[in-house]
Amino acid sequence: MGWVSGIAVYFIIWWVVLFIMLPIGVRSQVEDDNVTLGTEHGAPARPMMARKMLLTTLVAFVVFGIFYYLTIVRGYGLHNLPQIVPDFSHTRS
Repeated sequence: MGWVSGIAVYFIIWWVVLFIMLPIGVRSQVEDDNVTLGTEHGAPARPMMARKMLLTTLVAFVVFGIFYYLTIVRGYGLHNLPQIVPDFSHTRS
């Protein structure tokens, strides 16, 4: 895997992990009894985006490390997944 491919894979992993991290620890304005006038009542009271982005970066780094180890170091790939569709290429015609 080249460095451009590595960055692309990390970028995809980072965004997936970010969407997993976004709802963690979020309390709505209604739950905090602090609704700001003109905002949606279900909007986060304190979204803590900087903390979530840092945590996302760390988790994505670990996930990318596992991905790199399995694909580059150990050599696993799509061909190692179980074959779901039967192979009919060896049947008689």
